[in-house]
Amino acid sequence: MTRAFRIELRRSAALGSALILLVVGVLVLFFAGETSFTTGWMQLAMSQRLFLALLWPLALAAGAWQARRETRSNVAELFATTPRPRAQRTLPTLGAMGAGVVAGYLAMALVGGLWIVRTARYFPVQVIAVTAVGLLALIAAVWLGLALGRLLPSPATAPALGVAGLGLLLVIPGATRPRGWLALVFSPIYEMNLPDAYTTVPGRVSFAQAIWLFALALAAVLLFAGHGWRTRVAAVLPVVLGAALAIAAMPHHKRVVIDAIDPVARELVCEPQVCVSRVHRGLLGEVAPPAREGLRVLAKLPAAPAEVHEDTTTYGPTMYPPWHDDVVLLRVRTDASAHLDNRGGTVAEVVAGAFASKPDCDRFAGPAERLAAAYWLIGSEPVARGDYDPAAIGEAVRLWQGLRQLPEGEALAKVAALRRAALTCTVEPGQLAR
Repeated sequence: MTRAFRIELRRSAALGSALILLVVGVLVLFFAGETSFTTGWMQLAMSQRLFLALLWPLALAAGAWQARRETRSNVAELFATTPRPRAQRTLPTLGAMGAGVVAGYLAMALVGGLWIVRTARYFPVQVIAVTAVGLLALIAAVWLGLALGRLLPSPATAPALGVAGLGLLLVIPGATRPRGWLALVFSPIYEMNLPDAYTTVPGRVSFAQAIWLFALALAAVLLFAGHGWRTRVAAVLPVVLGAALAIAAMPHHKRVVIDAIDPVARELVCEPQVCVSRVHRGLLGEVAPPAREGLRVLAKLPAAPAEVHEDTTTYGPTMYPPWHDDVVLLRVRTDASAHLDNRGGTVAEVVAGAFASKPDCDRFAGPAERLAAAYWLIGSEPVARGDYDPAAIGEAVRLWQGLRQLPEGEALAKVAALRRAALTCTVEPGQLAR
């Protein structure tokens, strides 16, 4: 059996399938929109699952293409007369094609992992479960393709299944509304798009998805390896039973994954004066120097901030970090290279963060006032960095010029008053311009 498996690896479409999945997977991983996977290992695993939108149909088509081999070679009737049971003859093919798609998916993960390994230090165990479900989805797809390709041995079957597989994944969310949790059962890509830094996938979700995909893979094996109508009818049983068990296991509420937050990922890891979340621990060495430089600039103010902490705010669900008047909150993001984004503007972000207010404050300093005060302390003209609106930058320049025209003591008093007002939620409209 081992020798037959090695021969099947060489002569089947297994190696070609692995190569196609690897090439397509790496291309979409790096070039399909934002490289959200650069935040960490969970984000990489979820991004891979999202791109099953392309890989799953490809695996389905690869299986169907492989299933036509006997028909293309005109040996189907000859093999049917051999004394070996069909189930025994098909095991090497099932194993080889399954191994091919697994290798392609893991190689894709390896490429992404090598890209982020320098900065991604937090590896939650859920990553293994999310990746395992992705592997199971591809195995089920390629085996289902083998089964359907055997039942419909036409040259059009493989491309038709590829298109149908893509369409099915895109239709499932709409077909299951308003029960979004139901889409999670049957679609391995649902709610996996653009994960936040602290997003996770609950274990119950992965467990329910694994049940369904295992049942689908088992049904595909029965269809491909079985012989006669009884086996084909029996293949319906695992599908029905697997769907029922998966539906029972899945949490029955909306936004199951989108609203899932990993509390360990949000925990702070600290150096003197600077803390970042655990998921960004590998960026602490990049965040600390500009953060400390920002604190040195802010030391000109009375009761100046003493520490910089990462802003771990989430909006799905809404959760804010603890508020301390002597702590500046800094949003930490990664760029396409998996390193700190906007490194040149981190000092300004820290200084401007000292003029922020509590989340429930209704009288706070606007972005233009925060930027003007920050750049006056830094000693340079405000520039467009980060997510600031160009109009806010223009207003900040005007306010900054007004501060520059004042005596240094008077300007410092205005900036200090703005910080006190921001901390006490008493900022007046146009306060910095008065």
